[in-house]
Amino acid sequence: MTNQQSAIPEELHVEPVVPKGRNRASLREIAPGLAVATALAGIATVLGKVAPIVGAPVFAIVIGIVVSTMRKNSPKLLPGLSFSSKAVLQGSIVVLGTGLSFRQVVSTGTSSLPVLLGTLSVALLGAWIFGRTLGISKDLRTLIGVGTGICGASAIAATDAVIEASETDVSYAIATIFAFNVLAVLTFPTFGHLISLTPHAFGLWAGTAVNDMSSVVAAASIFSLHSTPYAIIVKLTRTLMIIPITIAIAFWRSKKAANDLGPVSRFHHFKHVHKVLPIFIGWFLLAVFLNTFGLIPSGVHTTLSELAQFMITIALGAIGLSTRVDKIRLAGLRPLALGAILWILVAASSLLLQLATGTL
Repeated sequence: MTNQQSAIPEELHVEPVVPKGRNRASLREIAPGLAVATALAGIATVLGKVAPIVGAPVFAIVIGIVVSTMRKNSPKLLPGLSFSSKAVLQGSIVVLGTGLSFRQVVSTGTSSLPVLLGTLSVALLGAWIFGRTLGISKDLRTLIGVGTGICGASAIAATDAVIEASETDVSYAIATIFAFNVLAVLTFPTFGHLISLTPHAFGLWAGTAVNDMSSVVAAASIFSLHSTPYAIIVKLTRTLMIIPITIAIAFWRSKKAANDLGPVSRFHHFKHVHKVLPIFIGWFLLAVFLNTFGLIPSGVHTTLSELAQFMITIALGAIGLSTRVDKIRLAGLRPLALGAILWILVAASSLLLQLATGTL
């Protein structure tokens, strides 16, 4: 298989069914699938509280895949599942923006930026080099790269909205990221004590090398309660990297598409950018702006964070329900190998960069 070939053949990709002659499904068409995904998210949320290390999103996508394996989805569910896996996913990113502030980058993120940007570069460059070497498709290696380098499911959601990857690629990327996320929670605290990390150093390590926020908090709190606040601040700063990365990917894809089409007018080029760059990114920036200037009451932050988590759980449940495990199996072990390589590289580079910058 060449570097340009996909790890998952195109005929195996799971694509939403859109009624002929229609660009958007009606609310009546969306309701059944959305209701099923929401119910699944409710079950996953309960299980997530019982096993917080695993988390509701993981339960949602795993249960969804199990259900889709046992029985084929009814055609009536497809519009709602497609809506949940795209629009609800985009909405969750906007809601996440209400808990972020540009001030956090300036006041508390400055000291973490060298390590943060270094590990992000390692993840993205590693995904490109090793992904091509392993013959993994462009979309899948991009999703695994941003998921490892930024913030797991949230980064995958934002990037998926830009590149419009198949549900199969999204499912495999999320499953890969969360597998190593859980492994990090189980191994990081013990290893941190073995190498005598301070709470500050461990918080920086967890914040830059563990993906999901709940897993960052879990790992930091297991190591030391004093490392938890710093780990959270670093993680929030890291989450802001969603903005430049998704915009960069959108413009790169737009430029490449324009070049492939041959000579085009500037108007056509920007029209293509508008299609590639979803409007939700603008709403996300607005949410961050409003929170930065205190226009979002601090008392609702917890509620909004829980809402964002539930929306992500709905979306991942829908993705799981839209995915066939037999199709994922045909992808082979290469995407999982890429996830393992990136996980080790990011964890090691975070510690080495801390040592080089004197923060260890």
